[in-house]
Amino acid sequence: MTTPNSSPPNAYWILDGHGHGTLQAWMPGQDVPRENALAWFHLNYADATARDWLLRSELLSIPVAESLLDEETRPRVLHHGEGLLLTLRGVNLNPGAEPEDMVSIRLWIEDGRIISTRKRRLKSVQAVQALLEAGQGPRSSGEFLTVLLKLMTENIGDVIEDLEGQMADVEEGIVEHHGASARENLADLRRQAIALRRYLAPQREALSRLTTEQMPWMSADDHFRIRETTDELIRHIENLDAVRERAALAHEEFVNHATEQLNRRMFMLSVVTVIFLPLGFLTGLFGINVGGIPGAASPWGFATFCLGVVLAAAGIVLIFKRSRWL
Repeated sequence: MTTPNSSPPNAYWILDGHGHGTLQAWMPGQDVPRENALAWFHLNYADATARDWLLRSELLSIPVAESLLDEETRPRVLHHGEGLLLTLRGVNLNPGAEPEDMVSIRLWIEDGRIISTRKRRLKSVQAVQALLEAGQGPRSSGEFLTVLLKLMTENIGDVIEDLEGQMADVEEGIVEHHGASARENLADLRRQAIALRRYLAPQREALSRLTTEQMPWMSADDHFRIRETTDELIRHIENLDAVRERAALAHEEFVNHATEQLNRRMFMLSVVTVIFLPLGFLTGLFGINVGGIPGAASPWGFATFCLGVVLAAAGIVLIFKRSRWL
């Protein structure tokens, strides 16, 4: 049996309405099978054959076909006739990819037929295919939409939960004064959080609109599940906002800590300068190569001068301590 990970770039699934799905031998350009069950066409829009079929197919109007091939990936929901046109984004969980480099999927859903297009693989789509092969998949167009949205939102939640764990490690690193590594990790976390927030906010708006759409093929249970998924996505975005705020506070804490260290070092340098400034004056004064320098003819002159310098330094330090500068 063909597994989801090894399915061809353009696939045609037959859903029997009881949770089971079968991957059929079909490619764009061939005759469209006419079964009574739910059909799901999953196409790679970067494939020239698939693009040509979408534009020429009698299953879609030209505006819908062009939307399925559109490079614009901002999440949206459009009601067109008896169907829904959706553009959604999921986190990129492909090997070697960054999660915030999100993967888009475009869907046309109507009663008895689903057409989806993508360029890169999406883990949630593969999870739907695995559920169909296990006999636990969606049984209708409405349930297909709810299952896909649920899986995409769960993956988003996993990524944000991982960010929260990384944020906790960064905060611990700042407390333990791991400056360089903590700063690099903090910058990376802020970049990821900003990128995810940029795409998830429009998706939240799209799902909120979807909850108000009344389609004949969407049951009351489907609407309830979509509302639950929308609330879950909102919670994830709130957690992401919390990560961003914690990152901002951690950055301020890091800057304050670095500034405090710099001020402490500058203060110590200033103290050393103040201590040695009068000593330098004395050594310069007694180093003048002219006659009349006190102690020049005495064998104890140098020792006496060194003792005087030490006593002067001790006196300056004592004055600093009494003034609580040290």
